[in-house]
Amino acid sequence: MPVRSRIIGVGSYLPTKILTNHDLEREVDTSDEWILDRTGIRERRIASEEEATSDLAFNAAKEALKGAGIKPEDLDFIIVATVTPDMLFPSSACLVQQRLGVKGIFAFDISAACSGFIYAISVADQYIRSGIHRTGLVIGADTFSRVVDWTDRNTCVLFGDGAGAVVLQADYNGRGIISTHLYSDGTLWDFLYIPGGGSRIPPGEEMVKKRLQYVKMRGNETFKVAVNTMSEAIGEALKSNGLTSADIKLFIPHQANLRIIQAVGKRLNIPMERFKINLDRYGNTSAASIPIALYEAVMEGEIKEDDYILLEAFGGGLTWGSALIRW
Repeated sequence: MPVRSRIIGVGSYLPTKILTNHDLEREVDTSDEWILDRTGIRERRIASEEEATSDLAFNAAKEALKGAGIKPEDLDFIIVATVTPDMLFPSSACLVQQRLGVKGIFAFDISAACSGFIYAISVADQYIRSGIHRTGLVIGADTFSRVVDWTDRNTCVLFGDGAGAVVLQADYNGRGIISTHLYSDGTLWDFLYIPGGGSRIPPGEEMVKKRLQYVKMRGNETFKVAVNTMSEAIGEALKSNGLTSADIKLFIPHQANLRIIQAVGKRLNIPMERFKINLDRYGNTSAASIPIALYEAVMEGEIKEDDYILLEAFGGGLTWGSALIRW
């Protein structure tokens, strides 16, 4: 039987500070009813002043390693999916590696926004399937509270901070990642992006004056593309493996907006109870949203051995993708 990458440990970390819709009512022109009706979000977690992305990632990694029953020195590589790294370089993955106290392995970040975790486990899966490496740590982590314009009610209500992690290991019993499906369309880059802080618009007075260091989003256009791309990613994963939606125990979508998930479910005739949803408590945690939801599904006993689960996401780039897993 061919080698597959099996998830042997899951972890999650969420900051302790909770920012509710009622809190936001006091900061911007919005209301709990408005936010809940349009997004399904009630509250989100916000990192403390002392916490950066690598701190969130490190805490999730520790739990995943503990759950897997392995030590950091058993790892062959570390991949962190994030678009809010501690700094431009070194990578947050290298900072996590340093915190874990493990040397002699490689570590790097992947930038695919909210699709980052799907991209990261796909890359990790190729290393393991090839036989080059046996065990890897994949983390999705973002601190969007640092790049959200808190005067923009259309974006500040959407995002939260968090991290989720998985340990992948070679398995020869038919379980693990069955297939991954990745896509992107750079012509739609300006649907969701942060214009400032890079080489195009470097940090400086002009960038700050025009508030270009913050997330910009074309909401209506992004919504439509998200429904189309997530539906496509699910359909391709099922078709490629000769399955139907009835074969999937649990769908774990990127937690961006409840309306998007509902529209995808309606389009594909998948009942809402088949989707794992926690965005009401955490908002959109970007690359962290799927591994956090996966962690909760495992801890709550929603996934059993040999169940098929399907992960699906879309994000800035635009990027999207899916991963079919036999647990």
